[in-house]
Amino acid sequence: MADPVPFPIPLDRPLAFFDLETTGLKVGTDRIIEMALIRLSPGGDVFERVRRFNPGIPIEPEATAVHGISDADVAQEPSFASVARSLAELLDPCDLAGFNVRRFDLPMLLAEFRRAGVAFPIRGRQVVDVQMIFHREEPRDLSAAARFYLGRELEDAHSALADIRATAAVLGAQLQRYGHLPRDLDGLNAYCDEIRPFETEVDRWFKAAPDGSLLLRRGKHAERSLAEVAATAPDYLQWMLRLEDLDEEVKSLVHRALGGD
Repeated sequence: MADPVPFPIPLDRPLAFFDLETTGLKVGTDRIIEMALIRLSPGGDVFERVRRFNPGIPIEPEATAVHGISDADVAQEPSFASVARSLAELLDPCDLAGFNVRRFDLPMLLAEFRRAGVAFPIRGRQVVDVQMIFHREEPRDLSAAARFYLGRELEDAHSALADIRATAAVLGAQLQRYGHLPRDLDGLNAYCDEIRPFETEVDRWFKAAPDGSLLLRRGKHAERSLAEVAATAPDYLQWMLRLEDLDEEVKSLVHRALGGD
C-alpha cells in the first residue's frame, strides 16, 4: 500500500488505473501477459500491484520488441484464469481509468474475463480514457502540427495546395527537431510501418500461409484457406462477391478460387 495521495477531483468510489501488456493486438485471440494496477480510494489511499500471466500461447516477436517480455519470462507465471475471480473482486467496486483503455485495454480485459467464465459487468462504471482527453484537448491535425513545428498558423487550411505545402514544411522541421529520425526515405517508410503498416484491401482480407496459400483474415472463416472455403463453403465467397464495395483485386482472387477465369 503506497502513501495516500491527493486526487484533484472527489471520488465516490475507488478509481482503478490499469495498463496491460499482451501477446499481440488482436482482442479476440491474443492474451494478457502483464497487468499493472493502481487503485485510489476516496480517502486517498493508494494500492499498487503488478502481475504477470502465462498466456498459454506464444508472444508475438513484435510485441516482445515493444514491452520486452518474452515467453521465458512468463513460463512459470499463473494463468489469467487462475486469478480472474480474485481480480474481479478487487476491481468490483471500482470505476476504471487508463490510456487507450476504451479501445484496447478494457476490451482485452473483458475478453479474458469471459474466457475465464468470470462475470465482470461494465454497466454502472465510469471509464475515463486519458488518451481521448489528450486527443480532444490537443488536436493532432495539420493545423496543430504547423503551430507546433513551424510556429505559425496554417492559412487556407483544407486548401489542398496550402495543406501540402505545410506538410512538406512540417516534415523538414521534424527532421531538424528529431535527430534520431532516419535520413532516407526507406528508413522513414520503415519508421511509419512500425506505427501503422499500410494495408491494401487484399492485406485486410487475406494473409499468406507458410506454404504460400491465402488464408482469410476476417469473417466466420478466418484462418481457413481460401481454397478450402471455396471447396466447402462456396456460398460464403459468393456472398463476398455480392458486396458492393468489395475491392476489385479481392474480387478477382475470390472469383479465381471459385473456378472462374
